[in-house]
Formats: sequence, structure tokens, C-alpha cells
Amino acid sequence: MDETVRWLTPEEQHAWRGFVRLHERLGGRLARMLQAESNVSAADFAVLVHLTDVPEGRQRFLDLSQALEWEKSRMSHHIARMAKRGLVTRQECPEDGRGAFVVITEAGREAIEAAAPRHVEAVRALFLDHVTPAELRVLAEISDRVVSRMDEEPA
Repeated sequence: MDETVRWLTPEEQHAWRGFVRLHERLGGRLARMLQAESNVSAADFAVLVHLTDVPEGRQRFLDLSQALEWEKSRMSHHIARMAKRGLVTRQECPEDGRGAFVVITEAGREAIEAAAPRHVEAVRALFLDHVTPAELRVLAEISDRVVSRMDEEPA
């Protein structure tokens, strides 16, 4: 066994595995609910939410890919599928012939507006209703700290 590896203590392992299990189960349940009730996949929802949060509902393809932590090929294939369904369009970037924008369409806005209330209800029922305000603040602090650290050292 490599002595330089900082193996997890039993407490760390319990916390880490619990976090991973929570993430997997919560993500899975939310994804199934979105698909069943709104005909929107979790990946569609992530793209649409991100596009509704940026000015004019448009973002450079590469920036969207980085924001969602997706590989370029995954983003390309997914955006192509969403475009076929009319949820987004791809616009060429006049300043950069190699770049492109992903733009939410009216149908995309309608899809996210229909899915969002159900998603919020599920987030509350599956997660928020089971944590205290103090626990929620701690979780937000932890999440912000870890994400900030990862942003300092991009993959």
C-alpha cells in the first residue's frame, strides 16, 4: 500500500459516501420527475436554467460547456438534440468564425417555465424540508468554499 496516500478516516469516508449517495439519489429522483412530468431531461433543464440566467438567453458554446462542466463533444451532441426539439438554436459568432452561441428559444422558455415549479416542489419535498435553516447555511458555505477552490484550479 502506498504510504503517501492520505486515506480517508472512517468519519471522512462515512461523510463522503453519504454525500455521494445523497447526490446520486437526489439527482436521479429529480431527473426522473422532470422527464416524467415535463418531458425535459435533467441535462435539458441544466442548459435551459443556465440560459435563462444570462442576458438575452444566449451564451457562447464554450462558456456554457465550461459552466456545466461538460466535455465539448457532450455539449455539441446535446445542443444538437435540443435544437431538433426547438428548445435552443445555435448562432454563429460574427466576431469569431470558429465560435458559436447557444440561444434559448420561445419553446425553450415555455419548457423551463412549465418544468421549474414542479422541480422546485420536488427540491423542497426531497431535500429542503428535511434540513434546518442553520444546516442550509452551513451547506451553502461549504458548497461556496469548495466551488471557489475548484474555480481557482480549473480541470
